[in-house]
Amino acid sequence: MLMDRSFGNFLNEVPTVRVGGMPISVLDRSGAAEFMVRAAMTRKRGGRPLYFTSVNGEAIARASRDPKLAGLFLAADQILADGQPLVIASRFLCRMPLPERVATTDLIHDVARVAERSGTTFYLFGSEEEENARAVATLREAYPDLRIVGRCHGFLKGEALVAKLKEIDDLAPHIVWLGLGVPLEQQFVLDYSHLLPNVGMIKTAGGLFNHISGRNPRAPLWMQRLGFEWLWRTFMEPRRLFWRYLTTNPLAVYALLRYSK
Repeated sequence: MLMDRSFGNFLNEVPTVRVGGMPISVLDRSGAAEFMVRAAMTRKRGGRPLYFTSVNGEAIARASRDPKLAGLFLAADQILADGQPLVIASRFLCRMPLPERVATTDLIHDVARVAERSGTTFYLFGSEEEENARAVATLREAYPDLRIVGRCHGFLKGEALVAKLKEIDDLAPHIVWLGLGVPLEQQFVLDYSHLLPNVGMIKTAGGLFNHISGRNPRAPLWMQRLGFEWLWRTFMEPRRLFWRYLTTNPLAVYALLRYSK
């Protein structure tokens, strides 16, 4: 884990179960939101920020055959279940069931509501410029008391990236939402989080900003609850996702059955 050792006892308050080989926090959405805000606001500044991430079936499948990717996930201070199949598997295979899916696309709204009351600050980093700007505008309209201290697209490199990270660190947001996709955002945390000692937490966000902006609509609730959001996404983007899910779904099922307890 990348956390400050002194913070370990606080993080250990949350029980975990192993689902598909990953230690998943046993939290519902409201509990995860409250915990994120508390952790981000009380972490002692200096060193690396806290690193929270999420996994779904695809991530578990990829990590099961890629030790380097698995290591990037396992370095996190907390992992949440961003996939209904993980919740379903935990009910039958784990010593403690996960209470519900904690999808990042839902969680950001839960965290935003808590953040409005607590004064927690956000920074949104990732996606394309237009999508990032739309996401920020949408959040500001929905949560007028939410303090978003800055934003940036996710395509900076070299000196421009280092300069932007210095700017972010000077702003000292409590939570940086990092939307670069797997595994780029996990690798980003490993490579660059040491440049953000005044940031409370980095929360990986995948394609979150494209959902908030309205570019990628969510699946109907009944599909989400049954664990078929991946099928909806395949219908939306068949060329990009059909082969991906065809190859990762069997691996995910195997990993869930073999490495859950």
